[in-house]
Formats: sequence, C-alpha cells, structure tokens
Amino acid sequence: MQRSSLGQPVEILLVEDSPGDVRLTQEALRENKVRNTLSVVTDGMEAMAFLRREAKYAAAPRPDLVLLDLNLPKKDGREVLAEIKADEKLRHIPVVVLTTSEADEDVLKAYDCRANCYVTKPVDLQQFLKVVKAVEDFWLTVVKLP
Repeated sequence: MQRSSLGQPVEILLVEDSPGDVRLTQEALRENKVRNTLSVVTDGMEAMAFLRREAKYAAAPRPDLVLLDLNLPKKDGREVLAEIKADEKLRHIPVVVLTTSEADEDVLKAYDCRANCYVTKPVDLQQFLKVVKAVEDFWLTVVKLP
C-alpha cells in the first residue's frame, strides 16, 4: 500500500544544482494530488550525506523516490547513482534520472548503474512541468514503492 494512501506524505529527494529547475520541480509537485515532502540537495556529496543520514542530515527522512540530475558539482550524478545502487541500505530506493543530457552514452551508463528510469528535461517551461507531473503520476500513483 502506498504511503500517501495511508495519509503519510511520499518523501522525495531532488538532487539538482539549478535553482530554476528546483523551482519548476517544486511548482509541478505542489499542484499534485499526492501528498509529498520534497527535500532538495544541490550536489552529489550532499546527496550521499542526506541518503546516509550523515552530519547535518542525521535526522533526514528516508526518501521513497530520488530525482537525480547527472551534471552535479562535487560528485557527479553518475557516481551518486552507482553508489546508491551499490549500497545495500539504499539500492531499493527508486532513482529517476532527470537531466538535460540526451547522450546515448549517458542513457546507457545510467541504466547500467540500475537507474529506474531516464528522463530528459525539456527546455520549454510548460513541457518541463508536464514531464515532472508525468514522473510524479507514474512513480507516486501507479508504481508500488518499496
């Protein structure tokens, strides 16, 4: 049974360094039917600290879903994805790669590292909002999360 159907918000971790994309994602998720709590970190090092509940993230909630950009400062999103999926305590968290890269190499590498899906961010504002809503609809209402 989904957390949201139990009255609990779905915990989402957004790993994104672009303030504009963070705002757009927040806006798209705010207009939804599923209750969610969105946490945001802006680089790969912070993402891993959040997920492992280290330092200032000791009380961080365990995300039900991670939205991960690939092009991040400090630690690349590809490295973050590989670390999440190699970690016994984290590997079951679905990771949606949400990035501007359309490179075949990035798509293949993400799936090789066990990304749950790969979505290219559109540059158009309305299309971006539609994509985030579609990701949310699928992952938060259709799929049963671990």
